Amino acid sequence: MELRRIKYFLGVADELHFGRAASRLGIAQPPLSRQIAALEADIGAQLFDRSRGQIRLTQAGEVLERHARQIVDRLDSAYREAHLVGAGGAGRLRVAFVGSASHGVLPSLIKSYRSHFPKVELALSAMNNAALHLALVQREIDIAVARPHLEDEELRREPLERERLILAVPDNSELATRETIRLAELGDQAFVLYPRRPRPSYADFVLDLCRQVGFEPATLELAQDYQTAIALVSVGAGISVVPESVSRTTRPGVFFRDYEGPNPGTGLTIHARRDNQSRQVLQFLDIAKKFMRNH
Repeated sequence: MELRRIKYFLGVADELHFGRAASRLGIAQPPLSRQIAALEADIGAQLFDRSRGQIRLTQAGEVLERHARQIVDRLDSAYREAHLVGAGGAGRLRVAFVGSASHGVLPSLIKSYRSHFPKVELALSAMNNAALHLALVQREIDIAVARPHLEDEELRREPLERERLILAVPDNSELATRETIRLAELGDQAFVLYPRRPRPSYADFVLDLCRQVGFEPATLELAQDYQTAIALVSVGAGISVVPESVSRTTRPGVFFRDYEGPNPGTGLTIHARRDNQSRQVLQFLDIAKKFMRNH
């Protein structure tokens, strides 16, 4: 059954007059009458009672009208929703990030995006760099926020944040009482770094800093992710080198301290597939650019 005939039927049902309905629908009266007759033939029932010079809906017509209005209303709603999703005003955006990013500017960026596009469903998850890369390649996520970045020419990049490195030390460590901590003096300390795999990783980046000042950690504990590493520091398993933004969140059992020594810093980078041209992704990247210009 053609949707056009349904709309013609509803037009006549509204007006109960073929002439007025034809004018409203932008069609001549004879073709409108033929379309209604064809609809009645398809259904096998008379929809309008045309006797006594007055048009009224038959019982069959009343049934069709009730269902037809629901169908047309739902279809109109589907058209509007599809248009909104296509324009980026609704739909879903899947954003994944390294755990330490939750302490920096990323939460504020997410809030900014939500304020601009409140009807877009945001699916948020934490992953390490290797998982971020795989999820992007397999189209399981739309946006990846990595530290410092992912190596792949098929991915576009937008820098998000650059920050110094600091030490995370147990609150019962004598390091927590020092005014000055030199990286070169930490050769006797147990280090808790992350991730455990794959390698090379952020852990190897920190180990290179230690080698630059002449030592390998006396003990090395590799955690799978940032959250586990900082938890191990809190129970006295060792010290860690973390992004400065981590110190913005109080962590029981952990003190954060500056150190003297090589400090190239670390950064966060937003990634998306180059072939992902969805409005939601493009708008997120645009919001990120504007956000960073203002911060």
